[in-house]
Amino acid sequence: MVPDVSTGSRTYGLLNYLYGPGRREEHTDAHLVASWMPGLAPDPGRDPDATLKQLADRLDLPVLALPKDRRPAQHVWHCPVRTAPGDRYLTDAEWAEVARRVVHATGIAEEGDDKACRWIAVRHADDHIHIAATLVRQDGRQARHHNDGIRAQAECRKIEKEFGLQILNGGDRTAAQRPTSAERSKAERSGRTETPRETLRESVRHALAGAASEEEFFDRLAEAGLRIEKRIAPSGDAIGYNVALPGDRNRDGEPIWFSGSKLAPDLSLPKIRQRLDAGRPDDDEPVAGRADEQVKRPARARREAAPVVERAATILDGDDDEDSAAQLVGVGELLDAIAQTAPASTRKELAEAARAFERATRSHIRAEHADNRAIRSAARSIVRAGNALGKGEDGGATAMLLSTMVLVTIATVHWHSARGHAQQAAAAQRAAQHLRSAYRSASAAPMNAMRERGRRLPEPVRERYAGTFETVLPEQADHVRREPGWDALTATLDQAERAGHDPDALLQQAIEWRELDTADSVTDVLVWRLRRIGELPATMDAPRARTNAWTAQSRRYPSAPQAPETPVRPHRADRRPPGPRR
Repeated sequence: MVPDVSTGSRTYGLLNYLYGPGRREEHTDAHLVASWMPGLAPDPGRDPDATLKQLADRLDLPVLALPKDRRPAQHVWHCPVRTAPGDRYLTDAEWAEVARRVVHATGIAEEGDDKACRWIAVRHADDHIHIAATLVRQDGRQARHHNDGIRAQAECRKIEKEFGLQILNGGDRTAAQRPTSAERSKAERSGRTETPRETLRESVRHALAGAASEEEFFDRLAEAGLRIEKRIAPSGDAIGYNVALPGDRNRDGEPIWFSGSKLAPDLSLPKIRQRLDAGRPDDDEPVAGRADEQVKRPARARREAAPVVERAATILDGDDDEDSAAQLVGVGELLDAIAQTAPASTRKELAEAARAFERATRSHIRAEHADNRAIRSAARSIVRAGNALGKGEDGGATAMLLSTMVLVTIATVHWHSARGHAQQAAAAQRAAQHLRSAYRSASAAPMNAMRERGRRLPEPVRERYAGTFETVLPEQADHVRREPGWDALTATLDQAERAGHDPDALLQQAIEWRELDTADSVTDVLVWRLRRIGELPATMDAPRARTNAWTAQSRRYPSAPQAPETPVRPHRADRRPPGPRR
């Protein structure tokens, strides 16, 4: 059950919406289910003689009784209360009880207070009601409704339990402000898929990802095409900022500005300065030189970010809450950096993952003095490297990083859950789902090529690697051999051995790097760890099939020597011991 408290200035305008057809003709049978005093509130939905103006005048009577200079500008209190998808539909009597309990819990109209605010509850759909009230009590005093949103949520948690509804997660006032109904309506009329508030929030987060200074942050905002307005103190220093989308104007033709704090609690200028001071990334010079070096740069930036993310996951398993909170901020920036430079095949899922994880970066645990320079530097490198191609080495490096990002989001779920941060844990869980989807897309081509290579290895070689795994990780050996990625793991061990590594020692190092219990696929995680630790390419060419032209040529010239596709180094078991020097 979800309450959503807001305030406004026009009682009649709100009633006109509640009793109207809705923006998409979705309102049906609008009627009162409860009010401050039965019989005193006319119901235009069921009484043909009642009008909206009569109802508005009754609600506004305590407000109009005050001198004009004492009337509050925002005197309308509005709280829709909606059941969760899948919940049963409540009866009118049950909704009336919900309304009375919510206005009591929020201080709008406590039970037994006959001088409380006037209020009504209107139902125009099966799954929700709207509570409307005026914030001047009948004794002329203003209502005390401090923390009304939190108190409404707390009461809804009790109601859910008593009514047998889904128990939803409670809020903690660290979430970003949601778009208002007016903002959503305007976005729909304009053909936008999201409101300007949401677009600006994402643009500001992208500009902040890995930024080394306040100047760079504002430069990135300007490069993104946003309108920027700095608030300057008499000393000449900036004390805040506002941003607006080009073309987004009010009825007077003026830009609609949003301050950073209105976009999200951690996007105010003071909070941004704290983040920049605590985790200023190490600068790196742009790569100069040939065009092919520039193409390789996104893959290299992603490879270098993977061990930094592994370290962040390890910190989340520790006991330093401040350091962990700082790492979460860094992981959020890294996700923003990955999302804005992602190839088209994974961009949508990664953008959704970044939006979801943004909620998981904020809690009441502060990280002002913790150091997250390493992960912010990784985000900066990815932004500066530019967009990845999504194929070849870029695709493999992206899959390598996303495999690790899934692990750190799972660690985030556990960290928040252990501290009772229900909203943040749920947000991290949603981010993990989107990351899994993006990983499957990014890893399909490189993993398929590795699997094909692994299937072509001689059976004695495959069995030898199976024996290696049983020695190193005996409790998971049978399960791992049944995973789809087993062939890719054998191909990786074979490639590592050909490069001069001891596969037993390398596999032991990969397993000890961090526990594998939270991994969806142990083989996938080990493949990317082995490739990173062993400095192997992030991708592997698929085995080449013999073409008709090649076959025809071999038939014409049967005596011609045929070179193998790649130089083959004898396996360790097949190598002869070195003989005596002559």
